[in-house]
Amino acid sequence: MTASYPNIRMRRTRASAWSRNLHRETQPRAADLIWPLFVTEGKDVEEPIASLPGVSRWSVDHITRRAKEAIEADIPCIALFPNTPPALRSEDGAEALSPDNLMCRAIRAVRDACGQDIGILTDVALDPYTSHGQDGLVDEAGYVTNDDTVAVLVDQALNQAAAGADIVAPSDMMDGRIRQIRMGLEMHGHHHVQIMAYAAKFASAFYGPFRDAVGSGGLLKGDKKSYQLDPANAQEAMREVALDIAEGADSVMVKPGLAYLDIVLRVKQQFGIPVFAYQTSGEHAMIEAAAACGAADRDAVLLETLTAFRRAGATGILTYHALAAARLLNG
Repeated sequence: MTASYPNIRMRRTRASAWSRNLHRETQPRAADLIWPLFVTEGKDVEEPIASLPGVSRWSVDHITRRAKEAIEADIPCIALFPNTPPALRSEDGAEALSPDNLMCRAIRAVRDACGQDIGILTDVALDPYTSHGQDGLVDEAGYVTNDDTVAVLVDQALNQAAAGADIVAPSDMMDGRIRQIRMGLEMHGHHHVQIMAYAAKFASAFYGPFRDAVGSGGLLKGDKKSYQLDPANAQEAMREVALDIAEGADSVMVKPGLAYLDIVLRVKQQFGIPVFAYQTSGEHAMIEAAAACGAADRDAVLLETLTAFRRAGATGILTYHALAAARLLNG
């Protein structure tokens, strides 16, 4: 670039609203959003989650209403997470394989109510079903086993696909599970079911409210550092992403979101695959807390964070603010 001031005045294009709109490089849309929803037992139930302001657990009948709201707001996909009753949680997480569990009932209800007008993404991991809160099976020494867990995850994914899931999203971070799930889906005729791999999921402090929402927080024994990524390791995250792509992932996810935008950018630049970012429960709670104490304009901060995700290269964003954001973006 050879031009200099005053031949070039960078403020010229910023001087008016119409010009700023014309020159805007990144514009999030409602179509970029996935709305996570928490499912609980009962009928006509709404349970506000104290640590996740503005978010509730919903009974299946309410989940279908939320799905219809998503359609009306141009949100293309919802993500379902169950709050399994304590009596149905066990050491081996067997409830994950029941065709009549909360997840499967919610999938079928949304499909019956909405047809193909909305996508349904489902979580593949055992922490909502285990009595110890870990994402997999635990041996006598307290170590989360890999291969035995993967075998269960394959059956869990098949159970969800049979109920009507469009995207199964393994969030467990076990080695080799994407290949095994892909093989299982193909062998059972689920050729069109996508896999969105939580390929770069970090052992983060931003997950606390989520664990409250699915009822695993008070149950968790130990931590998840033996299988989730160290927050300090970017290169290791890239190896994880490469492996999941090679094993058959249709898209990948980086979680958490804002603190890991460098990973989103690197994944997009290096692999060119659809990459999604998860604006976690902790991020949601921080935005709400800032707004509640008058430190920030919630709507402005929300839209700015979504723009940051898209600017970094995210194909889409999972956010608990999806409905609010979609309504803002749609005017």
